[in-house]
Amino acid sequence: MTEAHRPYTLVAELTYACPLHCVYCSNPVDLARHAATLDTASWLRVLREAEGLGVVQVNLTGGEPLLRQDLEEIVEEAHRLDLYTNLITSGIPLERERLARLRALGLSNVQVSIQDSRPAGSDRIAGTEAFHRKLAVARWVKELGFPLTLNTVLHRENLDHVEEVVALAEELHADRLELANTQYLGWALANRRALIPARAQIEKARSIAAAARTRLEGRMEVLFVVPDYYAEFPPSCMDGWGRRFLVVSPDGLLLPCLLAHTLPDLTFANVREGPLADLWNDSPGMNAFRGESWMPDPCRTCDKRTVDFGGCRCQAYHLTGNAAATDPACTLSPHHGLVEGAREEAVAPGAHLVPFRYRWPRA
Repeated sequence: MTEAHRPYTLVAELTYACPLHCVYCSNPVDLARHAATLDTASWLRVLREAEGLGVVQVNLTGGEPLLRQDLEEIVEEAHRLDLYTNLITSGIPLERERLARLRALGLSNVQVSIQDSRPAGSDRIAGTEAFHRKLAVARWVKELGFPLTLNTVLHRENLDHVEEVVALAEELHADRLELANTQYLGWALANRRALIPARAQIEKARSIAAAARTRLEGRMEVLFVVPDYYAEFPPSCMDGWGRRFLVVSPDGLLLPCLLAHTLPDLTFANVREGPLADLWNDSPGMNAFRGESWMPDPCRTCDKRTVDFGGCRCQAYHLTGNAAATDPACTLSPHHGLVEGAREEAVAPGAHLVPFRYRWPRA
């Protein structure tokens, strides 16, 4: 293992089950193919072996990780290994007593998702009535002494409410606010035409977020992530393929990112098959897009190739059919017209009438 491929974050997808069915969910569209989940002993072993690889933090996510009855055991083992643990949750279902128990067992941070600043809009996107419960959970997080991160995924229906989202985060005394524009993969790709905003919406929201970041410096960190479809160059997906992030899916696949399993021509090992270090270093799927040898033009000669690493492989595949293509979000990509066309189609008159496809089944 080289320093260039030394992971520092484990993304532990504990389950795909969830009480919500958000229209931009990154969990598999073909959920029925992902039924078998890792047992407790396997997750504890993954934690130990990840720490041995150099991992220092663990994102406990899903689906909804609270649906795992062994979440306490997983948190306790991570704490024993001195790993920083971040619970990424909808807050549904959660009781204050369980949150207090997780705090006592060593949980480090809680991130709560809120879909909009307004109850009706939030519940519409989540596909169920959850807004007020989420606010209660966020208040418990602060009362119990956790750092609180609020995450709002942005899209056409809530971008005009960013100022209200910031105000809500202030009211809840959040330590960090993540305003992350939708990544159009998974269920978000299925709902792309109904979710893509106009450029003017993004620019206005970005300006509001920038002002809030300056005003709240030292009290609350405000992060605004521009959508790939409106960026000049794509961001480095997961800090580069198989470099820093180690993802383990609910069914045990070792992946470089959450949706890599959707790439049909790659083979990923399962953590049930052997030591994590061997799989991280030697799995064909993990090595497929490491380094630069796989890159096509214009990536191969671009001075940004060590910054964005060619962009998102999943986005490249789902838009072009070729995972090795330059990410079409890049303005230098020969396929950039696919992104431009999607933007134009989405903001055309009547586009807002497109109905949502909701993630199903839920929990």
